[in-house]
Formats: sequence, C-alpha cells, structure tokens
Amino acid sequence: MPFPIPAPSETQTSPAKPRAPARPGPAALALALLLTPLLLLAPVPAVAKPGLAPALQAEVDRAVAAYDRGDRVAAEGAFESLAARGVPAAEFDLALMHLQGQAARPDAARAQRLLQRAASAGFVLAQLRLAQGLEGGEFGRRQIAQAQQWYARAAAAGSVDAQEALGTAYYLGRGLPRDLPQAAHWYRAAALGGDVGAMYLLASMYEHGDGLAADLRLASYWYLQAAQAGDVLAAAKAREMAERLRGGSPATARP
Repeated sequence: MPFPIPAPSETQTSPAKPRAPARPGPAALALALLLTPLLLLAPVPAVAKPGLAPALQAEVDRAVAAYDRGDRVAAEGAFESLAARGVPAAEFDLALMHLQGQAARPDAARAQRLLQRAASAGFVLAQLRLAQGLEGGEFGRRQIAQAQQWYARAAAAGSVDAQEALGTAYYLGRGLPRDLPQAAHWYRAAALGGDVGAMYLLASMYEHGDGLAADLRLASYWYLQAAQAGDVLAAAKAREMAERLRGGSPATARP
C-alpha cells in the first residue's frame, strides 16, 4: 500500500507502532541490524508543528481530502501551490507523491529538494524521511553520514523512529563513530517512547554490559516491557533473567 499522506493539521505525537525483532544477543544483533532493510515508507511519529493561518490550513485540508479520495491531479496541484508558498507540510506531502510514483512526472531529485526545504524548516516528518532516503540511496548514491545528521535532528525533536535509527548508527558505527553509551542513550529514549525493538536492544545491552554497567534487573525490566508489548523472544529472555536473578544480581538503577 502507498504511504498514507498524513493530514498536515494533525500533531504528530502518537507512539510508534510496536515492532517485535528477533535478536538473540549483541553479536547476532549487530549482524541482523546490518542486514535488515529500512522501512522507508512506514508512518512515523514526530513533534507538533506551529499552526497555520486558518485560510491556509483550509487549503491544506482540501489538498489532503483530494488525495484521500484518489484525485491525485487535484492533490498534486494543491500541494504544488502550497509548496510554492513555503508550507512545509505541503512540501513533505508533495515529496512523498514523487517518491511513490503518484506525481504526474515523478522526480526523486525534486523530492529530495522538497524534503530538504521542509526539514530545514523544522518539519520533523521530513527530517526523518530525508534521513531514510539518504541512507537508503533513494536520491542516488547512499549518503550515510548526511543521513545521520538528519536522524539526529529528528531524534532530538522527539521522533521515536529517528531515536532508534540513531541508536543503531552509534551501535554499529554506521556513519558515526561507534559509541555504545550513546547507542544506549538513544535506545533508551526510543524505548521510553514505546519502540519494542529498542526495548529489546537496551535490555540486551544491560544484560551483557555492552556500553552500560551490566545489570540483570534492568535487563529483566526492559525484556519484560518488550514482552508485554508482544515480543515473544523478549518473554523468553525475561523468564531467563528471572531464573538468573534467583542467584543474585548487580545493584540496580532506575531505568
């Protein structure tokens, strides 16, 4: 299914959709992350943006309504008009139409320019989508280091998907110097935002002392959180941690 263009009037503060990765440990985890393709068209959370003037917001709403009813020609024309006036949400939506082949003349380079403008204006969805496109090579050659810069901006603004991606970049040294404490920092932020994969990864880092002081109680806590969100392997790990804790564990800290 095509990426659903979000209504630009909505605040993007809903939690990320849970994921349930199967990652047995740090070494296998790193390999799995390297081999896992990006979900470039997944809906993502972001932070709220400044409101538009009522008349301009009404135009945006009409453009989104045209898209939703399948009138791509009208939607593209409306987004073009709004983008020409510097409306970041319209720049973002128009870029998606180009990337998904829904524009009259799809143009990846144009999509990149539109995303760049919206991202530079602080539109967090555009920052994340631009990072994903740069990392995945959608605009030509892959630009990993530049992608991480946009992930960092989106992560700092509250995008849970960007926080997880930035954690992975630090964990693997992909486009950034390898830094396990920084990986743990961003995985924790994403885990607190509801990302199930980040919960599992953070638990694994606590279990193995990977960039953090080893702490089986905190490992157990995060495995349990992931398990409660539906990760089957995390449930097994939580049971394993409970067995190991019966024999004692390191001092605990707040998650």
